[in-house]
Amino acid sequence: MGEQLSPDEKLHLITRNLQEVLGEEKIKQVLAERELKVYWGTATTGKPHVAYFVPMSKIADFLKAGCEVTILFADLHAFLDNMKAPWELLELRVQYYEQVIKAMLESIGVPLDKLKFIKGTDFQLSREYTLDVYRLSSMVTEHDAKKAGAEVVKQVDHPLLSGLLYPGLQALDEEYLKVDAQFGGVDQRKIFTLAEKYLPSLGYAKRSHLMNPMVPGLTGAKMSSSEEESKIDLLDRKEDVKKKLKKAFCEPGNIENNGVLSFVKHVLFPLIGEFSIKRDPKFGGDKTYTDFDEVEKEFGEELIHPGDLKAGVEVALNKLLDPIRKKFESPELRKLSNTAYPDPSKNKGAGKGNPKVAEEDELVPSRLDIRVGKVISVEKHPDADSLYLEKIDVGEAEPRTVVSGLVAYVSQEALQNRLVVLLCNLKPQKMRGVESQAMLLCASIEGDPRRVEPLDPPEGSSPGERVFVEGYETGKPDDKLNPKKKLWEKLQVDLKVSGQCVAQWQDKHLMTKLGHITCKTLKGGNIS
Repeated sequence: MGEQLSPDEKLHLITRNLQEVLGEEKIKQVLAERELKVYWGTATTGKPHVAYFVPMSKIADFLKAGCEVTILFADLHAFLDNMKAPWELLELRVQYYEQVIKAMLESIGVPLDKLKFIKGTDFQLSREYTLDVYRLSSMVTEHDAKKAGAEVVKQVDHPLLSGLLYPGLQALDEEYLKVDAQFGGVDQRKIFTLAEKYLPSLGYAKRSHLMNPMVPGLTGAKMSSSEEESKIDLLDRKEDVKKKLKKAFCEPGNIENNGVLSFVKHVLFPLIGEFSIKRDPKFGGDKTYTDFDEVEKEFGEELIHPGDLKAGVEVALNKLLDPIRKKFESPELRKLSNTAYPDPSKNKGAGKGNPKVAEEDELVPSRLDIRVGKVISVEKHPDADSLYLEKIDVGEAEPRTVVSGLVAYVSQEALQNRLVVLLCNLKPQKMRGVESQAMLLCASIEGDPRRVEPLDPPEGSSPGERVFVEGYETGKPDDKLNPKKKLWEKLQVDLKVSGQCVAQWQDKHLMTKLGHITCKTLKGGNIS
């Protein structure tokens, strides 16, 4: 890939946008003779977030420069770092990291066949490596080990011995991966200098070190997997990206510790090469920047409003995230995500490696009991003129009583004997004294409360037929949705009507065995 480049051109690609390089002369010597061997390691702890695009862009540079690149999934390090990854979840976390990082690389056009992927425990549990850990432990002082890990290993009042081992293992990885250089964030500088100090004492060569700048999080501090509000997850929905950017610290004219501005500098410009904002002509009109310094200057002079900066970042970021989101739409990868990262607040059993419990909190539409129903009778609610009281056949021994607010939109005559779509496993709720035993699903247009239409099953459907989301045909619905878990609310935000008036969840069709669920006219509407 870098055959036509001179050693100086390769060095420029390898070192551009880095904050610091240790051992640059050694890199020059290697490039004069052969291609550089470099590795980047990532501890498989919290979910990777958008700041991971910073090392991904450098990996792209390394490959363009002809480097031999190894990506290490440091599962043992994840466990040693104050047990950020429970032992039972290590393998699942590695699988998740591999899938999501490959998706990131593909989204920015990096060829995966030029990369080598390896798992830490594939070599770190060998006899030779273990002996070297003991040898290193006899040389490194407690002070040096603690100092080396101060910015990487989680700091607690009563640190575990495992955290002191962490920096030494990272140093040994350089030898066992047979590389010339290690690449990482500048927060790892003390681990790198520990490696340079102690590896020669074991008879191993001193390696070079390439360091990226740290991207501030949305709160202005380091972007962290463990701080939800500081980072944007790679699988966050567009609504979540908007919400987090809206809350982000971005003071007018402030270019210091500005996470949004830093993201433009360290992620968008290296990957895309430009940045665009859209605004009203009276505020300067649309503009595309090809130089970050100009963006920073204009923001500092308050010529760019924080809202316009955030809106531009939102558009560019979603373009990067769309291919990753699409890949993780598959049921297999959704299951992997939920089992590798069970929600501890909802699910203590899963945190102990219990995949069955994790599946109970899996956010998939097959858990909704959606059925075709037929309206048998409809009348006004006895205590509310704005509500209908309907008896609806859903294929059970007795029809269900449903209370709906369709009075203003559909006549009683039009509802009589009509086929409708119902959510049947919500907890029954009393509405003006009458218990509603299901929810009638309708399409509506946001901001226009007068436009509401019931969803229509395919012609020829029968009461009780199951409605499913394409790709989720085999899942079993919950008997009753637990209202405390808000599963319906979380799934409902992704229910929409397509431009062809087809009901969809995350762009996948709602169907019965006879065809698609539709509405009559409300293209682009919401479903609730």
